[in-house]
Amino acid sequence: MARRRKTRRQSHGSAWHWKQTDCWYYTMPGTKKRVPLFDENGERIRGKDRREAADLALAREKLAWNIEGDVGVAGEWLVARVCSDYIQYCERGLANGTISQGHRNSTVAWLNDLCTCCGALRVVELKKRHFKTWIESHPTWKSADTHRAVIAVVLAAFNRAEEMYGIPNPLKGFKKPKGKPRLQSISAEDEQTLYKITEPCFGNFLFAAIHTGLRPFCELAKITADHVEEMDRGMMWQVYSSKTDKSRRIPVRPEIAELTRELMKTAPRGSGIPIFRNTQGNPWKGTTGVARFLAIKEKLGWDKDPVRSKYSCYACRHTFAHRMLSGYWNDGVGCSIETLAELIGDTPTVAFDHYGKHWSQHYQAPLWAAIGEQAQPNDIPTSQARGRRATAVAVRKKQTPGRRSKSRPANPKRPR
Repeated sequence: MARRRKTRRQSHGSAWHWKQTDCWYYTMPGTKKRVPLFDENGERIRGKDRREAADLALAREKLAWNIEGDVGVAGEWLVARVCSDYIQYCERGLANGTISQGHRNSTVAWLNDLCTCCGALRVVELKKRHFKTWIESHPTWKSADTHRAVIAVVLAAFNRAEEMYGIPNPLKGFKKPKGKPRLQSISAEDEQTLYKITEPCFGNFLFAAIHTGLRPFCELAKITADHVEEMDRGMMWQVYSSKTDKSRRIPVRPEIAELTRELMKTAPRGSGIPIFRNTQGNPWKGTTGVARFLAIKEKLGWDKDPVRSKYSCYACRHTFAHRMLSGYWNDGVGCSIETLAELIGDTPTVAFDHYGKHWSQHYQAPLWAAIGEQAQPNDIPTSQARGRRATAVAVRKKQTPGRRSKSRPANPKRPR
């Protein structure tokens, strides 16, 4: 006997009962998402015999769509509308100080570019292949980090539309390229070369970035005298990051404390003037800082060097991470990933993925032990350890039992 074909139990756009929960639902047009129905008291409509109450609740939902102008929900939303809504959200965030200028500029550029390709499509018509084709149509987007940044902004726009307006995200699950480790560490010799060729204002900015590990433009450039605290053990900074929207207190090295006290003479407490300023007395911004660093690389011929061509303002942060993990300032004894993460304002997972696998002694020591070798405190790549060789082990053996001296590298020369 032929098998009887199942017929649809209810028409599209009608209320339906789910036996598993004994509640009534409806399916949003253009999607497969089920939405529960509620009565006038805000309680879920339960019981298979309450179809009339479910139909009435669904009618109220459809009336709300008409009032809000969202008839068909995702079926009437265009990609351009989603992008426009997120751009307006970023504009408000920039005005409130919760979003950086750089993030806002990147968002506007990328979402407007997306709209030239897919803006006229309805959200339900947008497919992941459309999005991938758009990304691949930009030959200048060669870096995986650029792809990750673009994908993150676009996904954020559609996630906001889903959160605020119930518009299903058609790009949900789109995978980002894996991030690459941050291995652009500036050597001690190259650091001194930078200070010699640049003017003092930018030199001080780079010096502080290398010795604190702060994000150059959203953290370091915004430090004022009000963020500085003098403690018994030294100086501490109160750092706020607009990227993570979090604050942290970090100690700074003596040479940075000395430079800070000197610069605070022209930027006292209560003035609101940033400590690290450009030649015009304004805080450093990403556009001017990047342009200045590119000009320096071109002047030195580093733009044609396979290693130095990757140096940037942000490489100062990576240099700090490398030096902390390799014990550059601590007799060759590197810090842990957790300590580094707290200092630079990252999570331990991110800090490990970016730096730990290649530079952390705490990660490499068990690997050496596994093959029967004893790892030394200064077991770091030769090319990354120029100018610093920790000799703390040999020095300690020669010290007298009653007296212990500290073998610490001399303070580096900072720009004058």
